[in-house]
Amino acid sequence: MKQKQRRDLEYEFDVLVVGAGHAGTEAAVAAARLGATVGLVTSALETIGQMSCNPAIGGVAKGTVVREVDALGGIMGRATDLATLQFRMLNRGKGPAVWSPRAQCDRGLYRRAARTLIEQHAGLQTIQGTVARLLMDGDSVRGVETLEGRRFGAKAVVITTGTFLRGRMHIGTTTQISGGRAGDAATTHLAEQLENAGLQVARFKTGTPPRIDGRTVDFGALDIQSSEIDQFDYSWSHFWEEPRASHGSTRHPEQLPCWITYLGAAGKEIITRNIEQSAMYGGAIASRGPRYCPSVEDKIVKFPAAERHQLFLEPEGHDTAELYVNGLSTSLPAPVQLEILRSIPGLERVRMNRAGYAIEYDYYPPTQLDQTLQVKSIPGLFFAGQINGTTGYEEAAGQGLVAGANAGLRALGRDPLVLGRETSYIGVLVDDLVTRGVDEPYRLFTSRSEFRLTVRQDNALQRLSPVAEQLGLYSNAERAIAEKRVGEVRAAIEMAEVTSIRPEQADPVLDRAGGTPLKHAMKIAEVAKRNGVELSRLFAAVNTGEEFAAESVLSAELELKYAGYFERERVHAARMTRMGEMRLEDDLPYEAMAMLSFEARQKLAGIRPRTIAQASSIPGVNPSDLQNLLIEVERWRRQVQSSD
Repeated sequence: MKQKQRRDLEYEFDVLVVGAGHAGTEAAVAAARLGATVGLVTSALETIGQMSCNPAIGGVAKGTVVREVDALGGIMGRATDLATLQFRMLNRGKGPAVWSPRAQCDRGLYRRAARTLIEQHAGLQTIQGTVARLLMDGDSVRGVETLEGRRFGAKAVVITTGTFLRGRMHIGTTTQISGGRAGDAATTHLAEQLENAGLQVARFKTGTPPRIDGRTVDFGALDIQSSEIDQFDYSWSHFWEEPRASHGSTRHPEQLPCWITYLGAAGKEIITRNIEQSAMYGGAIASRGPRYCPSVEDKIVKFPAAERHQLFLEPEGHDTAELYVNGLSTSLPAPVQLEILRSIPGLERVRMNRAGYAIEYDYYPPTQLDQTLQVKSIPGLFFAGQINGTTGYEEAAGQGLVAGANAGLRALGRDPLVLGRETSYIGVLVDDLVTRGVDEPYRLFTSRSEFRLTVRQDNALQRLSPVAEQLGLYSNAERAIAEKRVGEVRAAIEMAEVTSIRPEQADPVLDRAGGTPLKHAMKIAEVAKRNGVELSRLFAAVNTGEEFAAESVLSAELELKYAGYFERERVHAARMTRMGEMRLEDDLPYEAMAMLSFEARQKLAGIRPRTIAQASSIPGVNPSDLQNLLIEVERWRRQVQSSD
């Protein structure tokens, strides 16, 4: 590793990343793949890639983000494939265009896989230490100093501290513990420096459920939920490792089931009786938490008519009997938590390994960032993850990749990476954060994207591999694999368009789908447009002699089946791209633009959008404001030119 060394610094990197959770690991890898020298600083090297809450990756919209991160060279999908012990494809009943992969992981395997993947990059050094403060050169960042007295220089710094900035854990109303998660200390010095630098700071909360000893569970009283791994991989990058005939058969660990039970009337009564002892309802916490992932206390208070609430017992790994009680997030006192657990069917004699808790932490409203996730007022400083008011491993990973790539690009003197809303869910995530801000912990949903038909989990590589190749995020071997996978989709579409299928070949497939028989031979592409007809079965019926990956055939099928819908969405995406190409100067005098509404002037002046497309997504800027903005910008530009 080549580093310039200054007299007061131990090392000088191109990029320093503070924190090694899901945002930090992706940030470090993205910068390293660009060719930057990277230092990844964390308080304990053993916790790199730690899954602090639910050991699951993916879900609705989130699974698409994982595949997008993977398409851009990230490690989350690769680590998940090596650690998956229970897999589900959500939304199967709604058609493959909205399928959402979700994988339950072995915590230990995931953490070890993440560290191994990180250490494959020669230009990336891991450093154990707790960052106490940023080193500044005027208004710009030039490095960090740790509590241990080590000083490192950098051209850019990415902060990905999760819930550690002044984190405080609550169990009941009387137990409060300073920390970023159970067993790990909070970060206070850095939080104070950031606030003193003039950044706006606020507080959010999140929570976690108790963990239990699976050896004390009566599984005979529970419903089983088996894995449906079905040869699925999050990452395209494995395909060269083994013959396709055995694809998926050896990479994943042995699969384990999850178990389903319910919180019923007895548990509800216990919670109601003890609600004032909850940290949130007893007044110990005033911060806002995630609405869509409520605590069990919230469920009881806000949904009193519900007879019962579903719970999932999810395995933590092959090396432990511990189970995660998904759906029972709580900040009640530990004795009350145990009483609740023992009221649940199958858990009457359960032992609790770890009590659940709520945690409050600092975040920085993300409208203080630009589209690269750089802090507007502090050049060279980038934020990613929960520090920006988001929740979820996947949202953190997407931000980490964007922030890390842009930190690396800045350090190397290259143009920044900005992903538009039309390109990816990551683009939607970043745009929402920096233009709309957050009033509760932000979580991605498919409804947040205007392009959810063309931005799918199955086509992430087709969408984003050109971006990765242009930036230089792939190795030569990876580039060849990506080109082959993308080429397969095109080849499958072309084969369907030129190959005919006879009635006697097609009728068994059509009968299975409940369709009418063919009267004469037709092109496979036309037959595949029928509801319920699978392209893979049509190919098998005519025995084309070509072998394509199952996922390539699925993508080809969707492109054929929904071509009209996709085309309309792509026309809209092209319009967004053109709007994105119209740049807005940083010094535009929005306050003086009389043709704009007062609210639009305030919002534009505060956010300072980079493009017309970004301005269009700001709440309070309506279509008439956009039209008037174009007029005002042209007028201002003419005035500037005439004054020159």
